Amino acid sequence: MKVKTFQFGEIEYSQEKVINFESGLFGFENLKKFLFIKPDDNLFYWLNSIESPDIAFPMFGVRVLDENFPQEENYEAFGIVVLNTNPLDITVNLKAPVYINQNTKAGFQKIIDSDNYPVNYNLFTGQ
Repeated sequence: MKVKTFQFGEIEYSQEKVINFESGLFGFENLKKFLFIKPDDNLFYWLNSIESPDIAFPMFGVRVLDENFPQEENYEAFGIVVLNTNPLDITVNLKAPVYINQNTKAGFQKIIDSDNYPVNYNLFTGQ
């Protein structure tokens, strides 16, 4: 199968590569099927909708930032990134991580009930 994406152009994929989000993502509950893409030359992973290929979310593995980040068994936690032309203004959402199980091809998003994890965590600092 093929999908024409905004970020990566036309991508060929098999059904086994599709990550299913039973409840969608917050604000995008109608989108259930995504490709999880890791370009070789990119710091970020990308979660690209199959149903609406122009919608893609840059993602960052949050365990890199906090090894004690709340985990879900058999799932890896990712934060959705808000890109900016100024690297110091790039943020990652730690409050509502996306959990992905790459073996079962399942994913979900949940809100972490803790003030330790902000919605707009600065990924880079000027130091």
